[in-house]
Amino acid sequence: MSDRTARTVSIAESAKHEAPRRVIEWARGDNIPSGATGVVSIDLAQIRANWRALAKRVAPAGCAAVVKADAYGLGAARVIPALYQAGCRNFFVATLAEAKSALAFAPGATVYVLDGILPGSAAELAAMSARPVITSIEEAQAWAAVAGREGSSSAALALHVDTGLNRLGMDEAELDGLLADVALVNQLDIALVMSHLACADDAAHQMNREQLGTFRRLSGKLPKARASLAASDGLMLGKDFHFDLVRPGYAIYGGQATSQRICPVEPVVRVSARILQVHDIPAGARIGYSASYRAATPRRIATIAAGYADGVFRHASAPDGEVGGAVYMRGKLAPIVGRVSMDLITVDITVVGGPAPERGEFVDLVGPYLPLETVGHNAHSIGYEVLTRLGTRFHRHYIDRGD
Repeated sequence: MSDRTARTVSIAESAKHEAPRRVIEWARGDNIPSGATGVVSIDLAQIRANWRALAKRVAPAGCAAVVKADAYGLGAARVIPALYQAGCRNFFVATLAEAKSALAFAPGATVYVLDGILPGSAAELAAMSARPVITSIEEAQAWAAVAGREGSSSAALALHVDTGLNRLGMDEAELDGLLADVALVNQLDIALVMSHLACADDAAHQMNREQLGTFRRLSGKLPKARASLAASDGLMLGKDFHFDLVRPGYAIYGGQATSQRICPVEPVVRVSARILQVHDIPAGARIGYSASYRAATPRRIATIAAGYADGVFRHASAPDGEVGGAVYMRGKLAPIVGRVSMDLITVDITVVGGPAPERGEFVDLVGPYLPLETVGHNAHSIGYEVLTRLGTRFHRHYIDRGD
């Protein structure tokens, strides 16, 4: 058995026996269309509760919400108003188009655009009162050229400094070059200086303290600006990392970025799909594309109406001798066997026992016994990708039964 197989079995067994933190309930009478092959259930009240729990955790620092990528795949049009209702007034998005949507859903809120100012976009950003997160002197010059036209003197922005991730941001030499241009800096309202941690999911990693020290030094060169370093996992490293504003995303949606420090949040999403067919196969029968799986003994197989078009990872496939993904039904984890295809997966439900499930019965792809982290791990990925890859074919069912 490979190391990967051993880890997957261990996690699957853990998920099977561990009591669920919370079950997102929905009933057949909750306006689920009869023709829906699957349902993505999203609990808006829990999203609000999660944000409030994180805000309480980091107080007196402020708590923003990262709502890029359509609120991590859960629907910005419903999630942003819920967060606004909870009291959130600072939002982070990736693109100009996302900023337009966020401002429409949360009027008067402060919206930061993480991708900054693309060539030719400065005027549009300034006109909508979004705040770009700039990473270069060229962006600063573009902003200075248009921002004053839109406000009384200048429009606010954020400055991203690189502290070791080496992805986006000004290094110290670039920052010093910007600050040396006093005339340019005087045209800018630098409201926030921020950076991003590389290894916050590992509390013991030395880079956390290294980046913290670098950020303190660089942000100290802009003493009038608010400072922000931590995202979902970073905020759990302690108050030293909180500064003036934290930027959780994944944790708001119930994700646990690391098992070392459990965030005070609960799941908000459950993904379920219907069984299309159940049949018994003899020993030696092969299943799926490329006949990659061969049944060693007689098995009972359920075909589920979900595939990689719906966000089920192809890497969750399980050819002979390997362990991949699973579904949860009738109190049991049932493994995927064979290839994940565009619209279908095949699942070995022999372990479920009892009468064969009926056509149309639902199984969980993500749920209390299959959390985001387990689903991601079993497909060589992470829970973040599980959320953001959810397809559009499943019915979206929003639950909001108050706080």
